[in-house]
Amino acid sequence: MGRLRKLTASILGAALAAGLAAQPASAEKMVLSSSGGQVAQLMKAVFTEPFTEATGIAVEYLATTDRASALKAMMAAGNTIWDVTELNAIEYATASLSGWLEPLDWAKIDPENRLPDSARLEDAGIAATYSNILAVRTDKGTPPASWAEFWDVENFPGPRALQNQPFDNLEFALLADGVAKDALYDVLSTPEGIDRAFAKLDEIKPHIVTWWTTGAQPIQMLADGEVWYSSAFNGRLAKMAAEGQPVKIVWDGGALKPTYVAIPKGAPNRAAAEKFLSFMLTSPERAAAFASYAPYPFLTKG
Repeated sequence: MGRLRKLTASILGAALAAGLAAQPASAEKMVLSSSGGQVAQLMKAVFTEPFTEATGIAVEYLATTDRASALKAMMAAGNTIWDVTELNAIEYATASLSGWLEPLDWAKIDPENRLPDSARLEDAGIAATYSNILAVRTDKGTPPASWAEFWDVENFPGPRALQNQPFDNLEFALLADGVAKDALYDVLSTPEGIDRAFAKLDEIKPHIVTWWTTGAQPIQMLADGEVWYSSAFNGRLAKMAAEGQPVKIVWDGGALKPTYVAIPKGAPNRAAAEKFLSFMLTSPERAAAFASYAPYPFLTKG
């Protein structure tokens, strides 16, 4: 039996022991938009399948990228098909400022205050956190130990990759240019600071062999030796290192990222969506189960 299958069985057993026996099948259902890949398998094992078992509410899982664009299209068409969506920081900022998210009733979703106040936003909850870090191969000589050294192609030669997004890269560029961590956003809040970051990115651009667009890409490129150094998400790197691959996470200068969950404006199954958010965000046991498989800790308090 695979690890995820064992995890699912143990979580379902805990739910039944707690008196959350499966309800009779009903027509109630909801649609969840979230990540693909291994995270999708884990989400299903830890959250969606036990939720259906406990409540009888069927969950259609949609692995989705560029959720902000999809939400924009739904709002323009007046046809919301998602009931709950995962959002990264940029997607959340776009959706929240655009008014595409429903206000959340935290007294209903989290009556026991399992989430810290900082994670209970007006229109979203912060579920887990992850990091965008520098990943290096350890079998190609002395690897860079900072973003400044990543930019130093003379002393640390080798093929490199970065994500095809401005966020994080701008911060990494300024760190490489000598800006202190506690001054990053003061610098980025000015036009001169943004110009400085892009100028630094121009320096490294000729040495970037791939601008990656999915979290799986840098992992595969590092495994194949196609690149020696790359930004990457910490969970995938940790798994790769645990499998014995010659890779290492450089935590210094990594970007800590929140994962948000929200109910889109006009969600057709609002009641089911609120039940799912409560199920997902307020159980220390499920949070621990998720983190035991992937190093993306939830903020749920025990």
